[in-house]
Amino acid sequence: MSLSYPSALRSYFYSQAQSRLPRLCDSLSTSQRLAVASLQRASPCHSLAMTVSASDNAADSRSSLRGLAPLEAILFDVDGTLCDSDPIHHHAFQVMLQEIGFNGGVPIDEQFFIDNIAGKHNDDIARILFPDDIPRGLKFTDDKEAMFRKLASEKLAAIDGLYKLRKWIEDRGLKRAAVTNAPRANAELLISQLGLSDFFQAVVIGSECEHAKPHPDPYLKALDLLKVSKEQAIIFEDSPSGIKAGVVAGVPVIGLTTRNPEHLLMQEKPTFLIRNYDDPKLWAALEEVDKTRALEDIKRHESISGSTLET
Repeated sequence: MSLSYPSALRSYFYSQAQSRLPRLCDSLSTSQRLAVASLQRASPCHSLAMTVSASDNAADSRSSLRGLAPLEAILFDVDGTLCDSDPIHHHAFQVMLQEIGFNGGVPIDEQFFIDNIAGKHNDDIARILFPDDIPRGLKFTDDKEAMFRKLASEKLAAIDGLYKLRKWIEDRGLKRAAVTNAPRANAELLISQLGLSDFFQAVVIGSECEHAKPHPDPYLKALDLLKVSKEQAIIFEDSPSGIKAGVVAGVPVIGLTTRNPEHLLMQEKPTFLIRNYDDPKLWAALEEVDKTRALEDIKRHESISGSTLET
């Protein structure tokens, strides 16, 4: 029986595969053994899930990453994805805009921040805030970033479950990159503050690409640097512009509902949404990833040994 099998034969395949696992495990690496352990715990496959919101049942998204080739890389946005930094950005913009009398001196509210600032590149923010004086807008955003770095160095916390996910990634030897529209100084500060400087193998900055997000260029550059295909990666993002960039790049995107409204994120068609990295929906999907990796390992080792799974 081919490993490209119809749903009616999946249960049979699993019973056959599990009977062979003890013999195969003798020659597997540590990361492969972890994947096999997940397969041993798993029940027969579910069908491929559609796009799922953060409020949907975890079981509905178990298979939402099963269309991947064996996973090789994880790509992360930074602000709002590694840490909840948007309140710090909002505060910095609010204070500085009020100082110059923007909006008649009335502080910008959270909705204004979401609609006009969150997830956008500073060049675009400058055009939105200062449409008649772009150079002034660019200088303003530079000064705002300096204020942000001062505030961020004093208080910053990782998104819940981030370090649990980090261990899962490292245990499986996956490649990883940070991909952000933030200035490099901001990105490197946040990554360092979170203790992730040695974790990321690449940091891609939107302004250092031909186009920043929502264009796909930053994510395509990250895939090139890591030498993986779009079918071998997943992306974590928290903003509509970031999700759009990942989707256009052809990579499955898991959206975080850190600050941006769920309905805005869903408009950009993420694979599914999660509240944070402790979300059961995420771990149900990652279990499916482990099963896929285990099945590929079985296929490869069966091919090497010259044996096949036959009916």
